[in-house]
Amino acid sequence: MERSGSVSTEAWIASGVVVLVLVLLARTRLAPYLILMGGLTILLVSGVLSPRAALAGFSNDGLITVGVLFVVAAGLRQTGVLAALVQRALGRPRTVLRAQARLALPVIAGSAFLNNTPVVAMLMPVVMDWCKATHIAPSKLLLPLSYTAILGGLCTMIGTSTNLVVNGMLVATGKPGMALFDITWVGLPCALAGMVYLLLAGRYWLPDHTVDLGVPADPREYTAEMIVTPKGPLVGKSIEDAGLRHLPGLFLMEIHRGDLLLPMVDPAERMEANDQLVFVGVVDSVVDLQRIPGLQLATRQVFKLDSHRAQRCFAEAVVSPTCPLIAQTVREGRFRTRYNAVVIAVSRNGERVPGRIGDIVLRAGDALLLETHPSFVEHHRNSSDFFLVSRLDAAGPPTTRQAPIASAILVAMVAVAALGLLSMLQAAFLAAAAMLLTRCCSEETARRSIDWPLLLAIGASFGLGRALEETGAAGITARLLLSPAGNNPWLALILIYGVTMGVSELVTNNAAAIIMFPIAMATAAALHVSHQPFAIALMIAASAAFATPLGYQTNLMVYGPGGYRFGDFLRMGIPLNLLLWAITCTLTPLVWPF
Repeated sequence: MERSGSVSTEAWIASGVVVLVLVLLARTRLAPYLILMGGLTILLVSGVLSPRAALAGFSNDGLITVGVLFVVAAGLRQTGVLAALVQRALGRPRTVLRAQARLALPVIAGSAFLNNTPVVAMLMPVVMDWCKATHIAPSKLLLPLSYTAILGGLCTMIGTSTNLVVNGMLVATGKPGMALFDITWVGLPCALAGMVYLLLAGRYWLPDHTVDLGVPADPREYTAEMIVTPKGPLVGKSIEDAGLRHLPGLFLMEIHRGDLLLPMVDPAERMEANDQLVFVGVVDSVVDLQRIPGLQLATRQVFKLDSHRAQRCFAEAVVSPTCPLIAQTVREGRFRTRYNAVVIAVSRNGERVPGRIGDIVLRAGDALLLETHPSFVEHHRNSSDFFLVSRLDAAGPPTTRQAPIASAILVAMVAVAALGLLSMLQAAFLAAAAMLLTRCCSEETARRSIDWPLLLAIGASFGLGRALEETGAAGITARLLLSPAGNNPWLALILIYGVTMGVSELVTNNAAAIIMFPIAMATAAALHVSHQPFAIALMIAASAAFATPLGYQTNLMVYGPGGYRFGDFLRMGIPLNLLLWAITCTLTPLVWPF
């Protein structure tokens, strides 16, 4: 390696590329994965990283676990389990502060006993759906989701992989390992203080960025009919409390209750079992309507189709003048029997179509939203019965009958991972396989659920951290910054924490812990003091990286979906970094004296 003084040329290149990436993330609106992949490409082409080192991040256990958990989340979402969890645990808060408070405690508790990265991967689609239903900007909730997951991971030894990495290095050097709750004495106060900070500061410093929540403008208005399931969670609730009044892209037009018609629905109207609700709205919102717990399609025809619901899709078809069902109602024309497809909504020239779906008389030009097998699209694409047949990109029909199975899979995955019977990666793979084998979701829905740009961004960020680590740039910087500590162990602890935190903001949290571990242990040995306070401070500092999207992979996960800018992390993250720095360096020597 060519060297300039004590610093190699490769170290200068790696440092320059990382600085360039940070500037581009902060100053441009380019997609994060493009910027990160561009930086990784420069390091690869310049020879700073070998192909093996550059691509190693894409085979990282954490990244693969996140990708596999997208499939698990797809199964939970398709069966309605995630929607039910949202409705029961999160409710429908009327203010952003209440929404953040409802989100914080469950996430902290879950992240303490289940690795925090999978928790965020599982909850991101839940929070996005929640934002859509409550009309709260995702930027108000996704950053708190990431931060509270990180805070929860500080509470136990299994909350984050960083704690396990540091503990493993302690054992490897002949020192005694730590118990499950050793870190809790410091981690729990940090988590509680961090949660209070988020609730207080979020009101002022969290951005209010508008992002696409998947409700596109559409001149067509479909009429769809749903039924309130007996003994379901909506029975006895008012329209307002059930969240059916301000659904995005949807309007509740009327309610049929036996022979009684309620044309002007009062928000205070309480729903009864078997009420038939007629909605009008855009196609994507009509599809989402089926995923609301307590509602199901009014027609029973969907349960008479040949294929399992996990194998079906949604499609649109426009009725042509030569269709044999013209001037007949959907029921009279026996649409399901003729086409092996069920009409679940109808649109007519952008107008609201009155009446129930089965009683609508079909006309030429009517657009039909269908639930059917994918083969329908191929068989009828050139049929004279329809002008146009196209498949929707949305996920397939909900498989609510598999909800108990999906719930059991989730509980089993969490249990075996938390008890240490399997690694999180192994548990996630088994859970994803079980979701597919039990038809909780289809293979195609599973493929579409994976967020490839996010995985590319995470994999590339591992490569950037690897470059700083391998070229020695991170280690040299750390040693220089630690020189002022002298013989004061408390000052040394403060500097160890601060330098680890700074390194972690630029490389991965595990890489920061690995870089700083020998420095921290050497410092403790040189000062003839206990290594334990340094190990605890190292664990918390390496994980508590809130000021950049690169600091922790959960930050990177919410960066794009939340519409965040680099400055949003600095504004919210720096004070939180300083708060945890102060708490850790104050409490740690009290619990584990030097």
